[in-house]
Amino acid sequence: MRRTTGILFVVAAVSFAVAASVLSATFDWPDILREPAGKVLTEYVEGGSGLTWTWFATAWTYGLLAIPILMLPQAINRPLRVATALGATSVLLSLIGFLRWVFVVPPLARAYADGDPTAAMAWTAQHQFGGALLGEHLGQLLAIAWSVLVSVAILRTRALPRWIGWMGLAASVLYFANQGDILATAFPGFPVWDAAGLLGSTAWGLWTIALGVGLYLERSLSHVE
Repeated sequence: MRRTTGILFVVAAVSFAVAASVLSATFDWPDILREPAGKVLTEYVEGGSGLTWTWFATAWTYGLLAIPILMLPQAINRPLRVATALGATSVLLSLIGFLRWVFVVPPLARAYADGDPTAAMAWTAQHQFGGALLGEHLGQLLAIAWSVLVSVAILRTRALPRWIGWMGLAASVLYFANQGDILATAFPGFPVWDAAGLLGSTAWGLWTIALGVGLYLERSLSHVE
């Protein structure tokens, strides 16, 4: 179980990183999230069906993370009930945020291209609700809460090397700093650290890989011993 869980953490994190990199290169994500509705919808239409499939891949590669999150308590033989519930819920909320680009945004983009004057307003409403609120604010906060609880459990029980616990706490702090950018969409003038999104998400992703590698190596070392 430890070995399988570790592999799944690595596969999920690496797969998402690859899909997100393609999305960033083709659609300027995540910077485009803060651009005006007209620019976003126009560029979405220009991206065609290939962009929609890229969003689909990005969504479900992130969704894979729910599997090792649910498996982790059994893998390290710790209950982690609250952490697991928070982690699984965070993936679901983020998945909703990602999949709206597949099921909600395309018809809005086509309507905007056809001259529908209400498309931009509809885009803004769904973007703030499904994106900023559910996917980014709640999804990220619950993911951070999960990583903090897991990291504390690692430090207290030594179920894994302590450096993984400390790394998780540091990554969580960095990732939390990105909330400023999200809150600024609702509270103009809210302090924003521009580098927080890239640094926080990268650090958090690397920590999930480290968590997976730690699980895998602990299992392998136990067989050697």
